[in-house]
Amino acid sequence: MIRNLHLVVFLAVIQLLSVACRAQVPGCPDALANNYDPSATVNDGSCTYYPISVSPVSTSILSDDLAETSGLILWDGYVWTHNDSEDTRLYGLDTVNADIMLDYDLKGVVNTDWEEISLDDEYIYLGDFGNNVSGNRTDLHLLRIEKGSLKSGSPVIDTIWFSYSDQVDFEPKEANETDFDCEALIVSEDSIYLFTKQWVSVQTSLYVLPKIPGTFTAKKRATYNIQGLITGATYLESSDLLVLCGYTSLVYPFFYLLYDFGGHDFFSGNKRRVTVSLPFHQVEGIATNDGLKYYVSNERLVVQPVANNPQKLHIFDLSEMLHEYLDLIGGQGIDRVGGIMIYPNPANNVITLKISGDQRFSTFKVIDQAARVVMEGVLPHETSNIDISHLSPGYYSVRLSEQKELNIPFLKL
Repeated sequence: MIRNLHLVVFLAVIQLLSVACRAQVPGCPDALANNYDPSATVNDGSCTYYPISVSPVSTSILSDDLAETSGLILWDGYVWTHNDSEDTRLYGLDTVNADIMLDYDLKGVVNTDWEEISLDDEYIYLGDFGNNVSGNRTDLHLLRIEKGSLKSGSPVIDTIWFSYSDQVDFEPKEANETDFDCEALIVSEDSIYLFTKQWVSVQTSLYVLPKIPGTFTAKKRATYNIQGLITGATYLESSDLLVLCGYTSLVYPFFYLLYDFGGHDFFSGNKRRVTVSLPFHQVEGIATNDGLKYYVSNERLVVQPVANNPQKLHIFDLSEMLHEYLDLIGGQGIDRVGGIMIYPNPANNVITLKISGDQRFSTFKVIDQAARVVMEGVLPHETSNIDISHLSPGYYSVRLSEQKELNIPFLKL
């Protein structure tokens, strides 16, 4: 009897492992890729794409006050930007004609080289981390500005000081001869991420910082051969979508679309380069609210006799490249619990768990409303499918409990 029981348990385990393994098919799940694999259930970052270029749907000349526009955010009904030296004002622009509608003066601070701006629910973050002159700044920092105080006219500003974890040489370099320049910043729910502008290697490195005031070491997470100079970033955390902007050594701008990645491992999913049909435009800032419509700025660039391009604000429509992905994500019904994404919810036959790269769970249990374990299995990847087709309709939860216990509710239709 005991021997038979052991056999039954063994066969059940084998069946669970088999189901889990069959559900995980690494490959390229993006239908727009030239190596699309319709059977792929796990995005292994292998998607490749045919070359594509885009042109702006509209362009506006910016005020001469913004000749060195450097970063962009969308907030409070305006496009906000700033200059990259001396000027300590933030400018709110009309979203249609780019006229300056209002400005806030950040009195008491210095603009050494403001290169990027980002925001979360409470704060605006300004990156004073431009470092291309000699590559040896020791005063790199971000200003954290409380939104409510900014609007009241008495801005409360904290400082986040940092140094790069792998920069050991502080001997001055020639201008534009460093890999420790930075012009791109995003803010997640719990961290700040920097993307460097590497003049020598023409790559970008990803560094992470906490969101609190103090002095920190920016920890290096990854390096990617972007084949260009990164100057701006915009991020939709709920959609796992990050778009970088930059330009080549010949000042030909491009976008880099990063999406369907795991956690904050931004280079693990789809990576699509898009050429921007604006030669000799020094693109500096990028912002979006919906992942389809993008505001992009360029600073004034005069290179006689080939270019004399004033500062501008452009609007781009990237629907052709991103609407299917965003429709899929938005239409599935996505819930997040403790950094874990579950979708679709409600679900018919399969649910997907997407686990942040900062967390580790290798097994799961499905619990019904009577607190009974009705399923259990393994999670071999950061993104794992669970077949729930055999479950009766009703409310359940997925229980993960290796580092900490998480119960993620879902509805089986």
